[in-house]
Formats: sequence, structure tokens, C-alpha cells
Amino acid sequence: MKKPELLAPAGNLEKLKTAINFGADAVYLGGSKLNLRAFADNFTDEELKEGVEYAHARGKKVFVTLNVFPHNDDIIGLEEYLKHLYNINVDAIIVSDPGIIMTAREVVPKLELHLSTQANNVNWRSAIFWHKQGIKRVVLARELSLEEIKEIKRNIPDSCEIEAFVHGSMCMSYSGRCVISNYMTGRDANRGQCAQPCRYKYHLVEEKRPGEYFPIMEDERGTYILNSKDLCMIEYIPELVQSGIDSFKIEGRMKSSYYVASIVKSYRQAIDAYFENPEGYVFKKEWLENLEKASHRVYFTGFYFGDTNKQIYETSSYIRDYDIIGIVKDYNKDTKTAVIEQRNKVLEGDVVEILRPVGDNFKITLDDMRNSEGEKIPSAPSAQMIFTIKIDTELEKDDILIKQK
Repeated sequence: MKKPELLAPAGNLEKLKTAINFGADAVYLGGSKLNLRAFADNFTDEELKEGVEYAHARGKKVFVTLNVFPHNDDIIGLEEYLKHLYNINVDAIIVSDPGIIMTAREVVPKLELHLSTQANNVNWRSAIFWHKQGIKRVVLARELSLEEIKEIKRNIPDSCEIEAFVHGSMCMSYSGRCVISNYMTGRDANRGQCAQPCRYKYHLVEEKRPGEYFPIMEDERGTYILNSKDLCMIEYIPELVQSGIDSFKIEGRMKSSYYVASIVKSYRQAIDAYFENPEGYVFKKEWLENLEKASHRVYFTGFYFGDTNKQIYETSSYIRDYDIIGIVKDYNKDTKTAVIEQRNKVLEGDVVEILRPVGDNFKITLDDMRNSEGEKIPSAPSAQMIFTIKIDTELEKDDILIKQK
């Protein structure tokens, strides 16, 4: 039984390091061109090189997204960009457009190609077709059931890997191929600029009564299908493993470092626990509790088990019960002092939770808060300010401090 890769999102260099430190086997990210998250921080060429070196030094992989559907102007400079990615040793590129695939095979024939979920691969014959075009791994469409995935795996060659999303936001359009954003706002989702109109709150207006807004309500005759719940498969690790999926993918390049850390940690722990003792594997509720602390919408199991209740009708807002309030930068054992970089306002005396890659979360109290000048302070209100606390419990660099709202 092959242990699946745990693949995490990396919206910037800090998130890349967080994902790797908290247990990801690989990360996927957007570089300076041709990726579907134009509003993420993304990586400069220099940051990308540093990220690849950081990952490789720890035995991890980096995949770069080139998964837009490019117009003519978008492919200007494509050959040079592909050569740059190959020269800095990225492990694979994630692609969806046949033109980009063809160019990559001509310009960088040794660079591994992964087919994006945007290509909406939903059957084994399509997977074989793409494999024959030089695709090493197929990222399956999210519209597949677990039984369909098993059938695909049974009918493709061992040399063709499959990857599937197991956690995160769900797009309402087929494999994410959507024109609503472009139509309503001029921002093209298929070129990385989605305005997420599926999350808008809609009302009905009758043309002869302008200004009178009628709420759209669900009843037995109809439903409202735009605002999806979030995918979460943490409770079904054995079923996912047994399906033959080679890589478990987490959505979220636009999400925070705290999101990345908490989601990766829970899936890492669950996967490792299953492989340590498949017969005696027991799901731990703490894994799901950690996922529920990170920003999310109501969870469901997507299309894996034919879940018919996929939508949220009341609000498109995230559930945010916890905030990240700081990241540990250093700890002095002699003075029992921790140096923390602030992320959200926090007060002296607050009880906060420590999230770290290994072990259960635990709580501490913020005592004797001081600024970088050593002056006593009642709170840390300024973004990314450095402050210290006194704490007997030894904290570790890159520990994440979270607090319930």
C-alpha cells in the first residue's frame, strides 16, 4: 500500500515554509505568469528560487501552476518562463491548456507535467489520452465519486499518477471553468481573476418595481445552488488511501499561514496514524476540531459519497472562531522569554493556544508583555510588531499562537 503525498497550497514564501514545516510532502504555487490566482501574493522569480531550495533541502517538492486558459497575449514569453522554471529545478508544472503542454514538451521536455483539475478529467480513457501526451499526473475533476476514482485507477497504467482534492473551497462551475465573473465584473476566472460572484447575496427585482428587492428563499419547489460548502475528507482517510489516489490535495493558496498550518497538520497526523496501524486505526476528534478552528465554511464530503446537501443558503461568510495572533521568532531558555511577531491585536493576560507541527495544541497565558525596546505594554496592537512575553514553557521558533474570538 503506497503512502499518498500530502500536497499543500503556498500563496507566498512564508506559507510555503509553513506548509513544509507542518508536514506537507509537496507544495503548489503560482509564479509570475499564467496561474489561476492572480490576486494571491504569488512568487517573484527570486522568491520561487528560494522556495525551491528550501523545499529540496528538506526532501520536499514544488509544483508551479501554469493552469490558465491563455489568450494570445498571455503566451508571450512562455518559452523563457518555462526554461527559467526548469533551470531552478521545480519538480513539475500544473497545466491545462494544450498549447502550453505542447510548448513545454518542445522547450523543456524533461520537466514533469501535471494536468490541472481545470481540464475536467472525469474518466480513465481521458487520463490515458493525457498520459500519452506526456502528462505524468492527472489532477482529477472534483465532480467524481470515490467509486469513479477507483475505476479510473484500475484502468490506467501504473506510470500515470492521480491527484485529488480532499479539503477546501469548492467552485460552483464545472472543474472551475466559469464565465460568470467575466460577464458580471470583467474579471476572467479562467485567467486568474475570479471575483467569486457565486458567493454574492442575490435578490430578485421585478422590472416595473425598481428598488424593491425580494429575497430569494429556498422552498420545496426550488433551491439556490451558487454558494457551496467546503470540502473536508479528514474522517475518510482509509477510504481515500484504498482508492489509490497518489496525492491528497488541499485547496487554499489565498488562505492564511494559520489555515495552511492547521489543515496540513491534521491531515499529516491522520495519514501517518493510518499507516502506522491500518488495522487498528482510530479517527481522533482533535484532528477535525483543529480544522474547525481555521477559517472555513460548513464542511461536507463533496461528490465523494453522493452528498446531496452541498449548499449554504444563509450566508457566504466564513466561520472564523479563532484568529492567529502571532508567530514565535525566538525563545531564550535562560530568561524564559519568547519573541513574537504580532498578526492580530492581543492583550496581556490573554489565554492563547500554541499550534506546532508535532504534538497536541496547548494553552499559555501572555504575561509580562514588552515591546522591542523592553518597555511594558498592555497590548500588541500594531501589525507585525515585535513583542516579548515571559513563559516557563519552552516555545519553538515558528510556533503559531491562536486565540478564540
